[in-house]
Amino acid sequence: MKRRNKSFVIRLIYTLCLAGATYNHARIVLEHGVPWDYGGLPLFVSTFWTALTFIDALAVVLLLAKPRYGLGLTVAIIVSDVAVNSWVGMEYGIDAAAFAAQVVFLLFVLFTVRGAWHAVER
Repeated sequence: MKRRNKSFVIRLIYTLCLAGATYNHARIVLEHGVPWDYGGLPLFVSTFWTALTFIDALAVVLLLAKPRYGLGLTVAIIVSDVAVNSWVGMEYGIDAAAFAAQVVFLLFVLFTVRGAWHAVER
């Protein structure tokens, strides 16, 4: 498979994962509203998680329309999300299966983003 095709497949996997995350965040926002505190979590956590509704969706669009911007945003999203969720897990507890899935996605992104980046045409 050519490098450009591999990059597209990798970006497509990122897109599907981020689309699923967008769906999950949007479902929560629709159910509880934008200002929900996720059951008493600090403002920075609830604001971050609510913002991911829109940031994840933006990354999906950018991965397809402006791949390098999308790749950069994807890395920023998953690194920050795992960092925030690690803290939440230590302080409040967290769904271990969902967190494990995020860590797997983080590892996948970290191991594949360089190849996807270099294969995208300038």
